[in-house]
Amino acid sequence: MPRHGVLVVSATRAEARHVPPGTRVLVTGIGKVRATLALSRELAGGAPVTAVVNIGTAGALRDGVTGDAELGLFLPSTVLEHDISSTELRAMGYEMTDRWDLPGGDGTVLASGDTFVADPIRRRELAEHAHLVDMEGCAVAHVSAEFGVPCRLVKAVTDNADEGAMEWPALVDAAAQRLGRWLELNLES
Repeated sequence: MPRHGVLVVSATRAEARHVPPGTRVLVTGIGKVRATLALSRELAGGAPVTAVVNIGTAGALRDGVTGDAELGLFLPSTVLEHDISSTELRAMGYEMTDRWDLPGGDGTVLASGDTFVADPIRRRELAEHAHLVDMEGCAVAHVSAEFGVPCRLVKAVTDNADEGAMEWPALVDAAAQRLGRWLELNLES
């Protein structure tokens, strides 16, 4: 995809550390609310955007989940919001969107929510519906859809959404290098 007009969105500076020079980057902060606010502001008032690429880390919800052969990354086809009571709200008559399909993905499903998943019971529950978990993907997909901007999620697994998730600070740079390499390979000058 052409680099011009692409907005790379990352929750943290650490995840965006290896984004190629000359690439437009928005660091939102961690969580759905921060991602929603920052991206909405940028799309409403910034330079025109032709595509949003959300890069970041994720936890694997299933054992043996591996990404693409070259960089070990995932391009989810679907993202769902795992920490909203959409079934109950729909039963009360409210329209709820808690799932976004992303064309051109690799078939994986990403669950997003504002909880840092490090509990084996919660991991098993989420694994029934998704392969990966993060904290911003659904917000980025939702805002992009509302603004009519195509969105791609690119995720690097750093942990198994278990007690090892607390090692994230030591693992993020290697993930950021792979994410930066993906951008180099997929964004044309």
